[in-house]
Amino acid sequence: MNKTVNAIRNNIIGILVCLIIAIPSWFLGKKFPIIGGAVIAILAGMIITMFWNNKGIASSGIKFTSKYILQLAVILLGFGLDLNVILETGKQSLPIIICTISTSLIVAWLMHKVMKIPGNISTLIGVGSSICGGSAIAATAPVIDADDDEVAQAISVIFFFNVLAALLFPIFGKLIGFDTTSGEAFGIFAGTAVNDTSSVTATASTWDSMWGLGSQTLDKAVTVKLTRTLAIIPITLVLAIIKAHKAKSASKSDNGFSFKRSFPFFIVYFIIASLITTVALNFGVSGDVFTPLKELSKFCIIMAMAAIGLNSNIVKLIKSGGKPILLGACCWTVITLVSLIMQQLLGIW
Repeated sequence: MNKTVNAIRNNIIGILVCLIIAIPSWFLGKKFPIIGGAVIAILAGMIITMFWNNKGIASSGIKFTSKYILQLAVILLGFGLDLNVILETGKQSLPIIICTISTSLIVAWLMHKVMKIPGNISTLIGVGSSICGGSAIAATAPVIDADDDEVAQAISVIFFFNVLAALLFPIFGKLIGFDTTSGEAFGIFAGTAVNDTSSVTATASTWDSMWGLGSQTLDKAVTVKLTRTLAIIPITLVLAIIKAHKAKSASKSDNGFSFKRSFPFFIVYFIIASLITTVALNFGVSGDVFTPLKELSKFCIIMAMAAIGLNSNIVKLIKSGGKPILLGACCWTVITLVSLIMQQLLGIW
């Protein structure tokens, strides 16, 4: 406990800078959900750092926020997962989710090999596209030791295709003949083919408004999206084990290897948090108890994204953005196609 208090005290200036950026970003994200607070914070950080090169005593606190506040956000994210409800209501969409996630990760890996896209960028865009956008990137980045420029690049790519999906998918859904008397088919499509939760919500709500469906599409899409979120657990665990194995292999001897240092244990705490939520809800505890923790998780992600923006070079990101955008486009396209094909095979659409 004393160690944590001392760490915060030593980094307080940088933490406060990130907090000052995060607060207006949080409110603006509520006002413009299709963009989201995390994207606003990272953009604000990038702009500020263009005029504030020498951060002096704030530097250590900014780095502390981008690493440890981000890990705290992931742990708190676990309190938003009721595993029983998600698995029970997501059974119908589970085959589609497994296929879309698998396809996206395979495409990301192939493009990493063929186009020489950096491994961390490929991983972040692959999991961000296939699982749950910014939350998946936030959970994965500390596991694979991605630097702030890589996280900023991945978040930017995911944001771009989120906006495209929210704008185009309702029109696309009408053109290809989705049922307009029920929100089920388009809800599953939005829940499996759109990256981030905010854009899933925007896309599904638009379909409901277009055809007077109340909240049918939105309810279905959010349930499917929550089921997708569960994939964070096995994927981050696998990545953590791979990272620990590589660290051990890189050591000259076993004496130079520490599993405790190499394995990101915050992922274990994230899983424990989701289990606590599941057990508590099964015993009749109200879900409202966990709402403040879920909101705190979102705010911590925004704070961490502000720090990542402050540590990012926007000119470098623009210059190196071609391949990551192409990777994002390929992942987005194959996820969309696989979702549609699987719905046809399962007789949903």
